[in-house]
Parts: sequence; C-alpha cells; structure tokens
Amino acid sequence: MPSKRGLGKGIDVLIPGKEKSNNDSITKVKEVVKEVDTIDINKIEPNGQQPRKNFDEDSLNDLADSIKQHGMIEPLIVKKTENGFYNIIAGERRWRAARIAGLKKVPVIVKDYTSQQIMEVALIENLQREDLNPIEEAEAFQRLIDEYHLKQDEVAEKVSKSRVAITNSLRLLKLDERVRCMVIEEKIKSGHARALLSIEDNDLQYEIAVKVFDEKLSVRETEKLVRKVSTEGKIKKVEKKEVFTPQEEMVYKQYEEKMKVLMGTKVSINHKTRDKGKIEIEYYSQDELERIMEMMNRIQ
Repeated sequence: MPSKRGLGKGIDVLIPGKEKSNNDSITKVKEVVKEVDTIDINKIEPNGQQPRKNFDEDSLNDLADSIKQHGMIEPLIVKKTENGFYNIIAGERRWRAARIAGLKKVPVIVKDYTSQQIMEVALIENLQREDLNPIEEAEAFQRLIDEYHLKQDEVAEKVSKSRVAITNSLRLLKLDERVRCMVIEEKIKSGHARALLSIEDNDLQYEIAVKVFDEKLSVRETEKLVRKVSTEGKIKKVEKKEVFTPQEEMVYKQYEEKMKVLMGTKVSINHKTRDKGKIEIEYYSQDELERIMEMMNRIQ
C-alpha cells in the first residue's frame, strides 16, 4: 500500500478537524468559526468535475429530512468564481439535499484550489463516503491520468489505494457500454465485470452479463462460466470449415470414388481445411473388416 500523504489522507487534512489537547481544540474551533461563511444557496453551482454522476433520489430525500430537523452540520467546500458565484468542490449531495429542504443559505468553507486539487478533493470525498459506483470511480481515475498527466502509482498515492487497485479499476472502462451500465445500475458487481473482461466479443460479453444477472451467479460461478465459454469459442474457431469452390468439392468426390473402388466399400473424406481432414472407411461385418485390413497390409 502506498503511504498516505497529502490529499491521500482525505479532505480532513484540508479542513480543520479534531486536535489532541483541549487548548488546541478551543483554538481549532475558533479557526472553524472564522473560516466558515454562510452563503445564499442560489449563488452556489455544482462542480463540473464532480466524479459522481448519479444521486439516489430516496437518499437525497432522507438527507433533506435530516437537514430540516438538525440543520446542515457539515459545511460545503467551495471556490469563488470571477462572476461572484461559488463552485462546489465537495458536498454536492448535501447542497442538493439542502435545496430540497428549502434552505436559503448554507454554511461553506471557501478555498482557492487549482483545478487539479478540486478534482482530487471531490474524488477523495466521494471515495471516503463510498458514494461512487465502480464505473464513476474508474472514470475519475482516468481523468486524473488524462487531464493532469498523472501515472497510476501517483493516482494510487493521492487516493490511498494500491496501484493494483487503480489498475483493476481502470480495466472496467474496457467493458462493453451495456455491461458498464449494468455495473452502474448494480445489476452486477465489479468482480463479475472483471471476470467478463476476457471476452472480447461485446455482444457475447453482454449476453453473459445478462445471464449472470438473471441467474444471480456468484463471482466464482461467473469466472467458471467465462472459462467454459472461452474454451468452447476456441474449439469452434479451430473446427470452422473453410469454404470450398464447386470445382474443389468435385475433386474430393472423385477421390472418394477412386478409394471406394479400391477398397470395395463406402469411403468418405471430411475436409475441414485444405490441409486437414479425416477419411472414414465403412464396413458392415467382421469379415469385411478383416478383408480391408488384409488389403491395407498388402499395400504396406
């Protein structure tokens, strides 16, 4: 595991928190009171870099009910824009719930972060709250890599995850779009999805994902099914026959007739490819088999 430094420790390193001594706690409370502002909720706008795309309506309504009863305990983290409005860095879910609850003003902490820091803090908050589905998480990691040119190990350090965890997460983005939607809708879990990655055919991948959902297969059962499908697919590919022209088919028929005359019994040539196939010699009694064997011995 990478060491937890900087933003990797979470947004608690950026917002005043608990201190060890009582005196420090009093000092910290004063800092919090001084740093927290109250802003008109209509002057606050959602974060365009918010990793989270889906907000459960029932969950928002439950949070809104709590805010009506107890108020908004945790402030939003925002950044002031040039037009006098504020962009949410962390706390969009609370902001949405506050709007449902009918709040006119909400507590905020104004921070002057770079666009990369905003992305990181928004991602970390969602990771800590386990608010992101696996696809949203993977997309957020990919954005850090693409837009800010971070390496996978750097992303891992910032969000306090192993590099392997980041790699496995990013692999989900290679899934067929329909399968990704099933992960987002929680019809299948990320473990099921990773098992499906070895199937390159998108339609087949989706077909198996639907089967996993319909039959409520476990991850282990899904892995077993994928291995079976992959093996059968390879067999079918090897056994696939080549297409022969009518003239070529006629040549094989002539070979069969010549061998039939020579052997004195029905002979079939099954030609799967131009280089591979098998010859079947039929017999209808033990005596006929012995006659054929004697003939072959004479050929030797």
